[in-house]
Amino acid sequence: MSTCRRLCQSLRFLVGALLLLSLTACVQNPVSGKSDFVTMSEDSEISIGRANHPKIVAEYGRYEDEALQQYVQSVGDKLAAVSHRKGLIYRFTVLDSPVINAFALPGGYIYITRGLMSYLNSEAELAAVLGHEIGHVTARHGVRQQSAAQAANIGYTIGAILVPGLGNAASQNLFNMLSGALLSGYGREHELESDGLGAEYLARAGYEPKAMLDVIRVLKNQASFAEAEAKRQGKEPRAYHGVFASHPDNDTRLQSVVGAANQYVVPNAQVRRDVYFERVNGMAFGDSAKQGVRSGQSFYHLEMGFGVKFPEGWQVNNRPDRVQSVAEGGKAFIEMTTADQNRRLSPAQFMKQRLGVESLKAGQALKTHGLDGYTGLVDAEGGGLVRISVLYLDDKAYIFIGGTKDKRLFNQFDAGFLSTAKSFHRLRRDEMALAKGQKLVVKTVGRGDNYQAWSKTSPITNSPLLQLRLLNGQYPSGELRSGQKAKLVH
Repeated sequence: MSTCRRLCQSLRFLVGALLLLSLTACVQNPVSGKSDFVTMSEDSEISIGRANHPKIVAEYGRYEDEALQQYVQSVGDKLAAVSHRKGLIYRFTVLDSPVINAFALPGGYIYITRGLMSYLNSEAELAAVLGHEIGHVTARHGVRQQSAAQAANIGYTIGAILVPGLGNAASQNLFNMLSGALLSGYGREHELESDGLGAEYLARAGYEPKAMLDVIRVLKNQASFAEAEAKRQGKEPRAYHGVFASHPDNDTRLQSVVGAANQYVVPNAQVRRDVYFERVNGMAFGDSAKQGVRSGQSFYHLEMGFGVKFPEGWQVNNRPDRVQSVAEGGKAFIEMTTADQNRRLSPAQFMKQRLGVESLKAGQALKTHGLDGYTGLVDAEGGGLVRISVLYLDDKAYIFIGGTKDKRLFNQFDAGFLSTAKSFHRLRRDEMALAKGQKLVVKTVGRGDNYQAWSKTSPITNSPLLQLRLLNGQYPSGELRSGQKAKLVH
């Protein structure tokens, strides 16, 4: 076959492929009615949400309060019923996480953390968060970004994150689990569109659409608080982006897109503050007892019956299947996991048989707080060392792994790795109250009540005065009013 003929056939094939792509990839947008470039059918979109929903729940845990779950689902259903994609069945899930976050997967799977719910102050604000995420789904933002990513050969992109808390170290594995290309927020145009759609759905469902601006103010205040706390502690502030960077509450375009929903407002639009307070009264605040509770550098688990202390100044991240502690700048880490004991093995034998550690250096018995264990060093990939320790408590083995980012720093941090393992102990009676965690309590404010007085008896350890104001939408300097209902922490 001549070169010319092969070239002509190749060109015909290329033109045909491009034509097929253009015919199958241009789909009418459910919101705008315009044609969008997408490479995914609605069935494929739904299958992504269906496949990844169990992974999200496994990563964060589903908050075990069925009445609250049903309440959030009922609010979401009102909004979905007036959305542009009524044919989808939406699933709204409250995640058992103190992280302030909400996000959506393609196909109608929408999540809000109890951490974010703690700082909302009305049903209308809850509806605003859910409506924003529904907007991402109805406008197919995830699918459109995924299609653009595929076209640019930069991988697979899903998700619609309202608050970019998922970008922290504690959640990095979730990013990897979802192919490593989950975006930490949409661009300005998509976020504005979702704000407008959320406000429209709020109004059509009978809520006050200005609640969308109230939610954005809540998020902004959280960002300001985090920045001030980092400065106070001499740390680098966490880089907030996404919603915080693109949603100033006095932004002209934002005011415009939310204001456009006024045409749909019904008489006596609802806020339902008291109803919301009734629903969140008693909700876990911060870490939950089921997943274990952080208190300073210590970590307590009531159900599993243990306590442990991590090095001073390290960040402690609590996840459903492990506890991680990271040194400043990520220079070193400690990860604690657990495994069932199934055979009567010594801790040293457990290391070899269950963990597959064949060549342990400087191995030694570890006897601490009446518990049997073993510790030693293993070679790390790329050089350097990792310390592995195993301790037995009842029928479980607790595994500690400590390592450094730079192999030259191992000796500097090894004493901390070992002291953390040695601090592991059976939960003491005086620690049980700490292990039960904290809860939101709704109270009618009396004459003598004020934030200063509440902060003095609050179990919140991190700036309780400011945190109480954040909880009640009065940050940074608001004050309680006699007769109002307000949230505090017990």
